[in-house]
Amino acid sequence: MAETIAMPKLGFDMAEGTLVRWVKNEGETISKGDVLAEIETDKATVEVESSASGVVLKHLVDQGAVVPVSTPIAVVGEEGEEVGDQSAEVETETSAKTAPKAEKEEPAREKTGAQPPQPKPASIKPEEAAPKVATTNGRIKASPLARRMAEEENLDLSDIQGSGPGGRIVRRDIEEALEKGVSAPKTPEKMPPIAPIPAFNVEPREDQTIQLSKLRQAIARRMTESTTTVPHFYVTHEYKMNSLLEMRKQINEYLPDNEKLSVNDFILKAVALTLRQFPNLNASFNGDKVIQHGAVNVGVAVSVEGGLLTVVSQNTDLKPLRQISAEVKGMVARAREGKVKPGDIEGSTFSVSNMGMYDVEHFIAIINPPEAGILAVGSAMEVPVVENGTIVPGWRMKATLSVDHRVSDGAEGARFLQTLAEFLENPVRMLV
Repeated sequence: MAETIAMPKLGFDMAEGTLVRWVKNEGETISKGDVLAEIETDKATVEVESSASGVVLKHLVDQGAVVPVSTPIAVVGEEGEEVGDQSAEVETETSAKTAPKAEKEEPAREKTGAQPPQPKPASIKPEEAAPKVATTNGRIKASPLARRMAEEENLDLSDIQGSGPGGRIVRRDIEEALEKGVSAPKTPEKMPPIAPIPAFNVEPREDQTIQLSKLRQAIARRMTESTTTVPHFYVTHEYKMNSLLEMRKQINEYLPDNEKLSVNDFILKAVALTLRQFPNLNASFNGDKVIQHGAVNVGVAVSVEGGLLTVVSQNTDLKPLRQISAEVKGMVARAREGKVKPGDIEGSTFSVSNMGMYDVEHFIAIINPPEAGILAVGSAMEVPVVENGTIVPGWRMKATLSVDHRVSDGAEGARFLQTLAEFLENPVRMLV
């Protein structure tokens, strides 16, 4: 029997998504779990997996359509099976732009009662249908990974056609360009002289208006909601990191380069084990009640082009460090390529934002609703410390806990950070 695949709801505030590309065409065989299509939400481009096996009988929406959640997008069933008319009423970017014009023309048709002549569709050559390279304010749209690959291979991005959302250049475009042998940019024989900067009477630069991306709009909306509706309080603790750093060094000596553990892997595991003892912080506020979640799913803030994205380590408290590390590395890579899966960004019950790689001593993070807390982690730094009345070098790291005051209070937040220290300062506890 044919099964209808609907636009999934990814996150509690998602209302619609743009169907960017059909991965499986009509008539192709598909298995349950295979990628059917790519959709763009206000957070990322996500791969939609099929919930049924069989043949793709019909696409119910076109590529580029903006589709409300739960709207049918495709039908999967047995080959030759009849499919009724289930086409969804969705809005494409083109129709959205032309709608105002149609509204202006409607009164004129009412007055005259005549039907306007229907223009013949103009034939458009493929190279004229869209610009060769998508740009934003003069800058070529490309993922960070694609830019790095292009730089390493000395490729000119302006010679490459992007296949990502909105014409964005992604990794597969670079790989195809290398296979086709796209030429490297020519270096000018002589660099033009650098104009001297005048010491006085410098002309001020003009203001620039930059349109927010969907991701940045979502961040603005969510963070405004959080800071205006969630009463935050903050607690900071300093951790002794000597033992953890030494253990990490010893473990990594036995691991291949692509499997080495990071400090963040230890932090995620330690946070998850601590949340077991503090179910009130592994929770969500919901009106007149608090929902304490059974699973400990730790969200990890990831810096991507144009903003931040949170990927989720599911059941973090139950997994060994190597598994946590491998799964997070994979999700981070997909997030930065714009190819996250629905499971990568759903279901977090608590979040960690780590800026240690940027030499940040201390910062405060904003809670990601509807979660009750987030931990902001700074850098592990070697500083002078006092031990038994003597100043000696020691590794220290500061972390600040932000908590929803409707769910918890300062005393519980302080105890959480003290318990976290038992794992970070005695890391062998995470291995037994």
